[in-house]
Amino acid sequence: MHGPAVVSWLLAALTASSGLYCLSRLRRAGDACGTPGGAGRWTARESDAAEAVMGLGMAAMALWPSTGWGWLYGLLAALLLLTAAGPGAAARRVHRLHHGIGAAAMAYMALAMAPSGMHHHSAPAGLPLLTGALLLYFGGYTLWTGSRLLTTTGGVVQAGVVQVGGSQAAGVAVSRACRLAMGVGMFAMLLTM
Repeated sequence: MHGPAVVSWLLAALTASSGLYCLSRLRRAGDACGTPGGAGRWTARESDAAEAVMGLGMAAMALWPSTGWGWLYGLLAALLLLTAAGPGAAARRVHRLHHGIGAAAMAYMALAMAPSGMHHHSAPAGLPLLTGALLLYFGGYTLWTGSRLLTTTGGVVQAGVVQVGGSQAAGVAVSRACRLAMGVGMFAMLLTM
């Protein structure tokens, strides 16, 4: 990643903690993403797995840039985009599409930034139009996720603090905060290109 080393370390800490939290939710049965059992539970577990991989991968990419990450995330993006195009509930397909775009963005960043490493360069890496489109997407996603965090079901916003009534609402709020952190991390990585 281009820029000061402290930014890389802070980004790695943010995304690694989000990835580890998502990984810990996978271990808990029944409360993944704050949803009870049933079809929503499978979608929540799939989402937790994808977000854990993305968060831990973003942390690793921020500290150790390599084209190897690009090929791994390229394969993940292809898998997610193919499954998003397949049959299933619309919400599940949209969620897979979002993760597919995220994996494709990570592959793009890894392939564009890896040869230069973490050194300062005057020329931007990658294609400016594609980088700009991804910045718009993840900037919009971050704003949307942040606004949804403030309107968590069962929660009341008072003086900037979200107070939630039940454990399910708290799980949804923490899940949204995790997604917000991941969106901010993706936006920051794209901004440094």
